[in-house]
Amino acid sequence: MTEDDIETVLAIEKVIYQFPWGANHFVDSLRSGYDAWIVESAIMPVPQTPLGYCVMMWAVDDTHLLNLSVAAEHQHRGLGRWLLGRLFDDCRDRGARSMLLEVRPSNPRAQRLYQNAGFEVIGTRRGYYPSYGQAREDAIVMRRMLGDPTTTGAGP
Repeated sequence: MTEDDIETVLAIEKVIYQFPWGANHFVDSLRSGYDAWIVESAIMPVPQTPLGYCVMMWAVDDTHLLNLSVAAEHQHRGLGRWLLGRLFDDCRDRGARSMLLEVRPSNPRAQRLYQNAGFEVIGTRRGYYPSYGQAREDAIVMRRMLGDPTTTGAGP
């Protein structure tokens, strides 16, 4: 992902989230050197159609998944699960021991995706997410250990 992709990413964010990231979130992430990818189709009727994207921050030998999103019209096809698998492989190959993320309690589909991918609940961040009015929504904190990149069969 580059700053030239932000308009495209924002269009997806606004459709799939009640409280989408703003341009500043993506710009700050890119300028901070966070890993950021857009997944595009090479075989659909319109090549280079954005299917989804992710943003991830490294903290020494651990990673923090900040945003993993699939465009509304491409959800329920296994793309989120596939993208997580690629992230696990990449992070493990670069020496990460674990991946951390936050997810809304009001997003059970995302929770199931992460649980099925091997994430475990390790805590709660109180008032982490914006919500309606003056209220804030807590975040469920989840972590997945990634294993040793030299171990045979250490796949996602």
